[in-house]
Amino acid sequence: MPGFVQITDTHIVAPGALAYGRSDTAEALRRAVETINAKLPLWEGIACAIVTGDLTDHGTPEEYAHFLSIMDDLALPWCAVPGNHDQRAPMRKAFADAPWMPGEGPVNWVRNFGPFSVIGLDTLLEGAHHGVLCDEGMGFLDSTLSALGDQPAIVATHHPFMHAGIPAMDADNLRNGAAVIARLEAHPGSVRMMSGHVHRAVTGQIGRVTCQISPATCHAVLTDHRARRDPHLVLEPGAVTVHHWLELPRAGLVSDIIPTGLFPGPWPFQD
Repeated sequence: MPGFVQITDTHIVAPGALAYGRSDTAEALRRAVETINAKLPLWEGIACAIVTGDLTDHGTPEEYAHFLSIMDDLALPWCAVPGNHDQRAPMRKAFADAPWMPGEGPVNWVRNFGPFSVIGLDTLLEGAHHGVLCDEGMGFLDSTLSALGDQPAIVATHHPFMHAGIPAMDADNLRNGAAVIARLEAHPGSVRMMSGHVHRAVTGQIGRVTCQISPATCHAVLTDHRARRDPHLVLEPGAVTVHHWLELPRAGLVSDIIPTGLFPGPWPFQD
């Protein structure tokens, strides 16, 4: 049952600070790390964590160092793609020794899990909230999908292309995502696009591509379907998403949203 844990939108700020004056993002990430470590013995085959962007809130070296100091306690290797709150150069310098970090250019990578592969794509357009996959990223996607043959593929991005129904967030999604979806639809294997950015758990379908947005470890974005409203944060419980491959009843990736924190139990249903 190979698989991975998705962590997203950690928004780490300087030690001792609160994001937006309200959200203790460092404590939220520590809680996520503690939750994953505690549950790992129950999750067979989980090979790594994948962080889908907005690791930090401002992309400063201090914030990346703070992020690393917390992630050092995670009992899994991890890899990441940047989000709109990240900065590519400081991120590259902070993680220069990571085997998945390219020496230059966009932060694109691929990891083979056996029955499926995950393709990490850099959708950061520095200075903008919305995302764009650059020409180099499109070329990387094309060549990687071609090399995979008919192996199932999961594309990991920060920005989703699917609309979540929250107009304030949908305005800042992946602007050229239609080209990504077209490439996935043409892939002979099963396909999925998993993202962050919206700070909520949202799932939809575009053609034959399953699109999944995972919740943040820290604060959530208010579900507000009204037009012309600014986004608001709410201090809902954080979560991570466990993705694992099942062969039955039909081979595919199954996703389970895990609230972070330690809760009473477990107990048998019958004494």
